[in-house]
Amino acid sequence: MAEHRTPAALSEEELQRLTGLVADEQPLVAAADDSTPGLEEFCAAAADLIGAEAVVRDDASLDKASVDWAHMSPILSAKLPAGRAEVVLRPTSHEQIPGILALAHRHRVPVTARGKGTGNYGQAIPLRGGVVLDLTGCGRILDAGDGWIRAEAGAKMSDIEAHARSLGQELWMFPSTFGTTVGGFLAGGSGGTGSLLHRTNSEGFVRELTVVPCTGNAEPFTKKGQDALPYIHAYGTSGVIATATVSLQRARDWTGLFAAFDDWAAATAALADLVRLEPAPRLVSLDEAGLVETFQPDPALDPAALSVRAIIETEAEQDAREIVTSHGGRVLEVRAAPEGPALISSLSFNHPTYHLMKAKDGYFHLEISGDALLGDPTAVKKVFPDTLLHLEGMRSGTVGMLMARYEDERHVYEGITALAALGVGVHDPHNWFVDRRIELVRQAARTTDPRGLLNPGKLPAAPTP
Repeated sequence: MAEHRTPAALSEEELQRLTGLVADEQPLVAAADDSTPGLEEFCAAAADLIGAEAVVRDDASLDKASVDWAHMSPILSAKLPAGRAEVVLRPTSHEQIPGILALAHRHRVPVTARGKGTGNYGQAIPLRGGVVLDLTGCGRILDAGDGWIRAEAGAKMSDIEAHARSLGQELWMFPSTFGTTVGGFLAGGSGGTGSLLHRTNSEGFVRELTVVPCTGNAEPFTKKGQDALPYIHAYGTSGVIATATVSLQRARDWTGLFAAFDDWAAATAALADLVRLEPAPRLVSLDEAGLVETFQPDPALDPAALSVRAIIETEAEQDAREIVTSHGGRVLEVRAAPEGPALISSLSFNHPTYHLMKAKDGYFHLEISGDALLGDPTAVKKVFPDTLLHLEGMRSGTVGMLMARYEDERHVYEGITALAALGVGVHDPHNWFVDRRIELVRQAARTTDPRGLLNPGKLPAAPTP
């Protein structure tokens, strides 16, 4: 989800700082013969601990574990490959994680924790070689109760939601990539379906985390509520999430409403009214026709019109229809669960960016926010050539994605400044550094990672006095 973050200057020094080209950083790609000292001893001990079959070193596995979707950014693409794993470890339970991190501490081997690798900005790719800790084998759902569910970090959000549904409950939120692991969503994600009401995953969604530090004994510890914040959206730099307890609510009967509009002002007015519908929707999205035409063809999506889509409770269907028609829109289809809501969720947040970039070359994107995106978008669309807009309606304010033709890096950052002048908040996705609650993360990491081995290169150094 977008947040306000704009550059203050465009000097060469500032541009380098914003885009990750920091002079005192170590090289991102080591020489071919420059393996991590102590790696062989580490691998032998890890094989004794978790089994030789769980210590993987073939080239195909190393390559796969060293990439994510950072190539969606032309700025990051110019810096790829950023680094390469030297070994992949695949534990099968969260109980194995402390032993692995104690070994890493002893042998001074870098560790980058990873789930399904669905991140878009290099959050979980190794910059310093070493170990990629693949947690997808730690996928058990451990327990659940009224309003909560506890699972291992590698459990898929789709499996957690299905289990919650079997208990008459559902997740507060889940990412648009529904197969993402809960650990990956908490360590690298932010929000998704359900954020319309519940905001980000750092605002009450997390009840409790079990975190493993990279220390001599790697003793797991538990943090609850606000005390868990230094480990959320920290890319594993302050500790590896081993288990997570997240919030549930009463399961509801969702359906998907698909509407078409010919006018941006009318479409955004309908979006704003749908967001305030009661009972609250789970998601409301809007896309321009230039984006809709890149989606898989579907009768519920008119490629020549603006698309407004909402996951609503079945009982609110008539009220939602009236909102659409009152603003001059057309309801194309109301599609029951699971197909309707699943399609709408899969076209939310950054997924329109993916579809556009798959269909057309030469685009970049920014995460944007602000009510300046409603009404007349002319001034916003003049900042970059061929701008296309995707919006997500939130009760906390409008967010979305801006996609436009890429010229060069400097042009992107000049445009961010211009957007800020128009009242558009921008979160810059073209870097792989921790960028939220940085001082909290640094404070935690001083204790949990004293040797700087957890996902090194991702946590910016503290500013010098």
